[in-house]
Amino acid sequence: MAESDVVIGIDLGTSYSCVAIMQDGQPVVLPNEWGERNHASVASFMEDGRIMVGNDAKRRLLTHPRQTIYSAKRLIGRYFFSPEVKKAKAVAPYEIVEGPNHAVRIKVLGEVLSLPQISALVLKEMREIAEAYLGHPVSKAVLTVPAYFNDNQRQATADAGRIAGLDVLRIINEPTAAALAYGFGQNLNQRVVVYDLGGGTFDVSILEIGQDTFEVLATAGDTYLGGDDIDMRLLDYFADLFMSQTNINLRTDVSALQRLRDVAEETKKAFSQKKKVKVQVPEVFTDPQGRVHNFETVVDHETFTKLTMDLVQRTFKVCDEAFQSAGMSVHDVDAVILVGGPTRLPLVRDSARHYFGREPNTEVDPDEVVALGAAIEGASLVDENASAFLLDVTPLTLRLGTVGGYSEQIIPKNSPVPIDRTRTFTTSRDGQERVQIRVFQGESNRVEQNEMLAEFAFAGFRAAPRGEVQIEVTFEIDANGIVNVSARDPETGQSASTTVTLSSGLTEDEIQASAERVRGAELV
Repeated sequence: MAESDVVIGIDLGTSYSCVAIMQDGQPVVLPNEWGERNHASVASFMEDGRIMVGNDAKRRLLTHPRQTIYSAKRLIGRYFFSPEVKKAKAVAPYEIVEGPNHAVRIKVLGEVLSLPQISALVLKEMREIAEAYLGHPVSKAVLTVPAYFNDNQRQATADAGRIAGLDVLRIINEPTAAALAYGFGQNLNQRVVVYDLGGGTFDVSILEIGQDTFEVLATAGDTYLGGDDIDMRLLDYFADLFMSQTNINLRTDVSALQRLRDVAEETKKAFSQKKKVKVQVPEVFTDPQGRVHNFETVVDHETFTKLTMDLVQRTFKVCDEAFQSAGMSVHDVDAVILVGGPTRLPLVRDSARHYFGREPNTEVDPDEVVALGAAIEGASLVDENASAFLLDVTPLTLRLGTVGGYSEQIIPKNSPVPIDRTRTFTTSRDGQERVQIRVFQGESNRVEQNEMLAEFAFAGFRAAPRGEVQIEVTFEIDANGIVNVSARDPETGQSASTTVTLSSGLTEDEIQASAERVRGAELV
């Protein structure tokens, strides 16, 4: 394969990221120089201008919590006023601030950064790992996103790729990528369900695999449900326990809270192999009198289950929704594929076994399967002879705002993509000279309960009595799940179009400036 044909597949995860390529006809995950194959999606900013990214950066969470950014994926493409951002502000040690047009920004060492810029640093690290492994530059990439990401979140992820200097050939859904890796070269004829519980997001997709065609039948998800929430349950449990023992509230101490968060994650991971976990945090707090306090406890399986079972149960409500959309039941699938680190937990595996009524497939590595699938898709995009063929769906209904605060459904959720739909509208007032077109994603007929994607004006048609002028509006969702809208006056032939970009997103100038900053950043 020519150097220019190498496409890297990147799983840009909430907690960890992974990069893979196709080599000798097989997908392989690429290690860094220390042999690590999974890399923390963390960036830590240093006073001398250097930026630490990956597993070393994660270690700085304990010593420099305000300068170390994690779980950026939970914030990317969201509005500052959203409930998810409010939740993050309550627990994150770093400073989350409001940017232009209700955007979310991170302030660190006096610099204000966008979420795509922070994600770009992780993507740059993945790119550099691939270049070190291959011995030559790479630029083409396939990126993965949660299936339930909306247009805003997909656009922001694509922007992160551009800022990192990548030519993003395709954005594909994580469960679809996992199914690709699972079925690659197997000549399967199966219906499979991919249960993808990651660090910050949960998705489920039902797919039909026929030879080398992968058709998504339905998808559903929750973009704020994952392993981070399990960590928070343990953290809260530890903080409450310490409070009851000492009357000291560790939540007011950033450093102590970060140590609890760290030990909470380690405790969670330990439950993938143990029934009982001993927790010890030496010198967790020093009081004003100089007394040093340690924290220790033992968490048994029963306590862990009590703390987290409702989170696991929430995933199955999402599964119910996907099966309902597909017009199927759990008995109609041939295999269950588990994806994401938290699926290593016996609590999750046992619950999945009970819900689906079958033994889940555990042969695929839940941490690597998404990157492997992205690499397979990347190779198929540059290889004319590639056999794998993807048919994906849009996870959310596309809507148009109408009068009175209502919205009209244009493209229903779980429609195959790419897709386009044209609607004809008429003017609502006499002498009207312009129309405002507002585009939403979501499942409610009330606009305020959906996510607004964009708003643009169309003018230039003749002024006439209401209802006389017709305007054709075409909505298109491309293979990346990204929305384009165009409006046309059939009478004059005049048209206007927009690539729907989130109103809180980055301008082209901001993307270029961020790309220059990231390109010049010294990653350590």
